[in-house]
Amino acid sequence: MSFTAGQIVEGKVTGITNFGAFVELAPGTTGLVHISEVADVYVKDINDYLKMNDSVRVKILSIKDGKIGLSIRQAQPGGGGRHTQQSFEDKLSKFLKDSDERQAALRKNWEGKRRGKGGFSQFRG
Repeated sequence: MSFTAGQIVEGKVTGITNFGAFVELAPGTTGLVHISEVADVYVKDINDYLKMNDSVRVKILSIKDGKIGLSIRQAQPGGGGRHTQQSFEDKLSKFLKDSDERQAALRKNWEGKRRGKGGFSQFRG
């Protein structure tokens, strides 16, 4: 079977590594899905998304020197992997909440040092 970049095909996971997964597209033809192309979210452990012998839909990104680059996330109509895609607003809301919590913790730590509970202020005469 002949494959071209941009084509979306079905394949079977034949190998999993810490950097991606190997997917057999046809007998004797295997490509690599890099870990960054598994889902639209950060993937820390690829095993949370893929298992051996999983049937997956992939987009062929590149074919160069006999190596085939694949993407699962780009082959999905509304997101990637087994997790749902977050909207921009959801991501922004989470970022702002995390940022506010970090700033509050920093302010609390800073105020404690200014009151003489730490730092060099306790040595002032």
